[in-house]
Amino acid sequence: MNFEDLLLEAGGFGRFQILTLLLLCIPRFILPMHFLLHNFLAAIPSHHCAIPHHDQFVNFTQEEVLLINIPREPDGTFRSCEMFSEPQLHLLLNSSQESANASSVQSCQQGWVYDHSQFTSTIATQWDLVCDQRSLNQATATFFFIGVTIGAMIFGYLSDRFGRKSMLLVSFICSLAFGMVSAASVSYSMLAVTRTLTGLALCGLSLIIVPLGMEWVDIQHRTMAGILTSIFWSIGNMFLALIAYLVRDWHWLLFTVTMPCVPGIVALWWVPESARWLLAKGKLKQAHRHLCTCATMNRRKDFAAKISLEVSEGIRHGSGTLWPLGAISLHFLLLYFPFRFGVAFSYYGMSMNISGFGLGMYMTQFVFGTIEIPAKLFMYVLVNRVGRRRSQAWSLILTGLCVFFLPTALPSLRSVVAISGKGFSEAAFTTAFLYTSELFPTVLRQNGLGYCSFMARLGGAVAPLIFLLDSVWRPLPQVTYCAVAVLCGSTVFLLPETLNVQLPETIEDIEKTGHIYLLLAPHEGAAIQAGYNDGSIQAEEPVKEVAIG
Repeated sequence: MNFEDLLLEAGGFGRFQILTLLLLCIPRFILPMHFLLHNFLAAIPSHHCAIPHHDQFVNFTQEEVLLINIPREPDGTFRSCEMFSEPQLHLLLNSSQESANASSVQSCQQGWVYDHSQFTSTIATQWDLVCDQRSLNQATATFFFIGVTIGAMIFGYLSDRFGRKSMLLVSFICSLAFGMVSAASVSYSMLAVTRTLTGLALCGLSLIIVPLGMEWVDIQHRTMAGILTSIFWSIGNMFLALIAYLVRDWHWLLFTVTMPCVPGIVALWWVPESARWLLAKGKLKQAHRHLCTCATMNRRKDFAAKISLEVSEGIRHGSGTLWPLGAISLHFLLLYFPFRFGVAFSYYGMSMNISGFGLGMYMTQFVFGTIEIPAKLFMYVLVNRVGRRRSQAWSLILTGLCVFFLPTALPSLRSVVAISGKGFSEAAFTTAFLYTSELFPTVLRQNGLGYCSFMARLGGAVAPLIFLLDSVWRPLPQVTYCAVAVLCGSTVFLLPETLNVQLPETIEDIEKTGHIYLLLAPHEGAAIQAGYNDGSIQAEEPVKEVAIG
């Protein structure tokens, strides 16, 4: 019998799987608190130029001081980045009168004054990352995702080489250490470096928890496992809004969102290593021990006592790198990489723009997290009815359309469309984790996820910088997010369907041609037809089996 049958013998979905998934929900809960932290960490409150010789205006009200020292926008608000070189006292007589000389307007000379009613401190207020330095403020999110991008390559390789659980522990410990150091940053350079390292460390959590959980679950409950852990991302998203509301200083905010790593490290004591990975690596004794524990907790007392594994040469030579997949690495991955880029690009484009939607920052963050839960539950039904491919493609395309048609004149309608777009983007993100895990064989699953996650995190790194394009043309960021989402979503139609299909175990489970992705059919021990587009190609070789002796 193959591994799916072996897992069913030990209890395909019982108390052991439920406990494992719940323990893996802890890191899933932690991730959004860091991945979306930029919204509050780098928030820019209302500000204006610091006015020199302020003591000269003791007989003036604050409004009058601003009126004669700070130019105003056409809508009447005071400018954030400019001031008059000399007080314009004549404006006290006629506030609508223009300054006599346009050359009297200059950039801020002595820093800025910030409104601290909403934030005690952010990195923008601490290091004056506004106006000409605004790009550095946005770049903090990019630095974080650069770290995540690098981590995708590192942890993808290491977790296939040394195991899922050990790398999960390394990721937790490094995330805790770098997060604490980041919270104590005394300069922008220190923060940029430590946030990059934190992103690198956290990528291990993001990359490992979903496939580790799915590798312990049978086919029938695979979708449920992916959705369950994904829901805790949304719960973490909602908790971020609550924590940010209660903790208004960026140092303590970073400290607070990092502390949950401690219970996560403790919980790893009860998390099992992937038996699929152990068998693929020939570690029969460890796999046998974990499978027996699984069978005991699931009350399968008649579980076989001896396990042997026939490992092919292809597995041994292909376990360390993705490229032995041959031509498929060029054709298949060139299709999949843009899609993962588009998913992350659109998701973080929506998630990191929580102002201007008719709601306050904290409420928008909370609502964005809340809408993700029904979106995930809807996708649970949809991916099992219409399949992974079409669900993935249309959720991404609809995200782009919602971004494009965001109305500007009607705040209420804008909020509704924005929330709908956020729901579609989360649906696309949720399906991406499930879909990706099903496309790669066990011996290369983490490595393959690492390469795909590289492109996803590259999308996350670029997304915050797109907001800076509004200085070129105000609707340009909106148009860019829409175009990328629609184009990348369209490429998904060229990928294979994985609904009700066994997880591929070895490289032999993949037809080594440039346009075929070979999968296993449920409850069969041999590879069967799985055409790239329509499932019409017949496999030539049987798949190696796990035998119970």
